[in-house]
Amino acid sequence: MKLEGSVIFEKLSREDSTSLQPIVSVKGLTKVFGQDPGKALVLHRSGCSKQEIHEETGETLALNNVSFEVMPGEIFVLMGLSGSGKSTLLRCINRLIEPTEGEILIDGEDIVSMCQEELRAIRRRKLGMIFQNFALLPHRTVLDNVVFGLEVLGIPEAERYRKGEEVLRMVGLDGYGASMPSHLSGGMKQRVGLARALTSDPDILLMDEAFSALDPLIRRDMQDELLEIQQRLAKTIIFVTHDLDEALKLGDRIALMKDGVIVQIGTPEEILTNPENAYVERFVADVDLTRVLSASDVMRRPEPVAQCTAGPRVALHLMEEHDITGIFVVTRQRLLRGRVTLDDAAGAVRGRTSMKDILITDLPVVAPDATLSDIISLIIKSPYPVAVVDDAGRLRGVISRGAILAALARKGEDAHAVA
Repeated sequence: MKLEGSVIFEKLSREDSTSLQPIVSVKGLTKVFGQDPGKALVLHRSGCSKQEIHEETGETLALNNVSFEVMPGEIFVLMGLSGSGKSTLLRCINRLIEPTEGEILIDGEDIVSMCQEELRAIRRRKLGMIFQNFALLPHRTVLDNVVFGLEVLGIPEAERYRKGEEVLRMVGLDGYGASMPSHLSGGMKQRVGLARALTSDPDILLMDEAFSALDPLIRRDMQDELLEIQQRLAKTIIFVTHDLDEALKLGDRIALMKDGVIVQIGTPEEILTNPENAYVERFVADVDLTRVLSASDVMRRPEPVAQCTAGPRVALHLMEEHDITGIFVVTRQRLLRGRVTLDDAAGAVRGRTSMKDILITDLPVVAPDATLSDIISLIIKSPYPVAVVDDAGRLRGVISRGAILAALARKGEDAHAVA
């Protein structure tokens, strides 16, 4: 990767949320399916299990005192096996399923206490829903499906079609507006569903197993598409999946559910490397850590470094003093400019040439959130260590082949100790 003035990144990190206030806040949410929820709740509060409640009353305790917060611009994944309560929880957030107890705050407004008219307004302005089965209207064209929500809102035809065409281009379906849903592949239908949700410009996307019905290759393409759209639009996304790999790829944070309870909430790395209990440990046991551990987890401090203003003699002295064969060169603001080797520095001293003449700029460079799998492919092809730089081009760390091997061995020992 050529370094010319500013550093080009191998991988861009996601933007951190600029707000400290959650956009979604769920507090003590409980859902009982059945004719007598009150009786089930009394048994629950007396200490009865979900199974005991069902055997006693026939009621199903689907959600049990669930609480969590989602920050603006975050992809928050609800993950669990079938029957864990993840889809029920998602549908409670827009009240497609009515909660039995608890609060659901969206931008500080409790939608549980809203009347139907207020709820409809919230759904239209703030919430977009994407289902697993596409839910397209078969008698309408792709474009008419995409703009259906705007039509319901009374938006003029020319304006809604302009917006619909714009969003179709965004999801890679430019030119398909006149097609019928029956003429589309599964992946294309799901793109239409995504476009329909985006057309009304909601603050929050609720995605219920949205890619589960797709073939593996198409599913990966849709995951990549979603991440690209998220990078451009910075929507808040609550995504339901039973697939751990999908959760790890998409989620800024993951809530792992079991029997209507959130067992653990954390970043993908936290879930994998610090499981709360044996259930979480078993759930993540077979995950490839190279896809989860990031550059920031394995990098070391980039010391020593040579300043751009220093000459080859200074660089040579630093390398000899620290017994190293190469050194990174940075500005006073620690912007990465390249690397020099011991042999080149010694030759420059003898030949009285400048640091600029021996500076190597074709270096492997990654962002702090690059995964080990990305880094390994780079480090295999390059004779130099990988430089870790932030979004301003500042050198933050260095990764050698030995550091990667040590990190993987250390995580393996930690997992064995937990077991």
